[in-house]
Amino acid sequence: MSRLFLGAAMLAATVLPPTSHAATRPTIVLVHGAFADSSSWNGVIGQLQKDGYTVVAAANPLRSVKGDAASVARVVGSIKGDVVLVGHSYGGSVITQAAEGQANVRALVYVAAFAPAVGESGMALSRKYPGSTLGPTLAPPVALASGGHDLFIEQAKFPAQFAADLPPKTAALMAAGQRPVTDTALNDAPTSAAWTHIPSWHIYGDADKCIPPAAMAFMAERAASKKTVVIKGASHVVMVSHPLEVAHVIEEAAAAK
Repeated sequence: MSRLFLGAAMLAATVLPPTSHAATRPTIVLVHGAFADSSSWNGVIGQLQKDGYTVVAAANPLRSVKGDAASVARVVGSIKGDVVLVGHSYGGSVITQAAEGQANVRALVYVAAFAPAVGESGMALSRKYPGSTLGPTLAPPVALASGGHDLFIEQAKFPAQFAADLPPKTAALMAAGQRPVTDTALNDAPTSAAWTHIPSWHIYGDADKCIPPAAMAFMAERAASKKTVVIKGASHVVMVSHPLEVAHVIEEAAAAK
């Protein structure tokens, strides 16, 4: 009888669903910023997937904070289980509002990103401290039929302004494929600020020419950042030039209790 019981127990053990640590991990949702697209996360995605995380790189329309946040919020709302919401650059403004009211968002990660307060635009924050040289590098604005303008960085000026720590060929490819942002979006402000009640992590480079590092330090401190990492010599696209460091910060946020 004891052998029969043991055999039955072993059989039962083989058909029970396994308990997987990966299954309890949050999904990582990445939101790109202005003048970039989801491919800018490729290095980070590769590391996160290698470490067992499910990753979604959400398309950011780059039209307005309100509309872009609503688009990202729909993506987050479709995901079962916890989410870590990550934003780069203007994408930080988007996740700041998109996370509001989303019960499954457990952490925010700002990657060379704006973390605005209610009523505070990315443009205002970039002017709060000296250091941004973005304005003179913009190409002539492209008028939109609906009003307003699309903004691009001049391709010849893109590498030095946006991606100075990347190989020239890589920066040139990014310049050619950049996604435009509207002037409305950069001057738009969130109507809620999720970092006031959702824990946040911050990482940026000290050679960023788009958002002044001093502004990002101010925003991280104001948000009571759980951890702030400053990469020496890193440009605005720190997630492209230092994907491992960015992935590690995201994973730390994902593992936090």
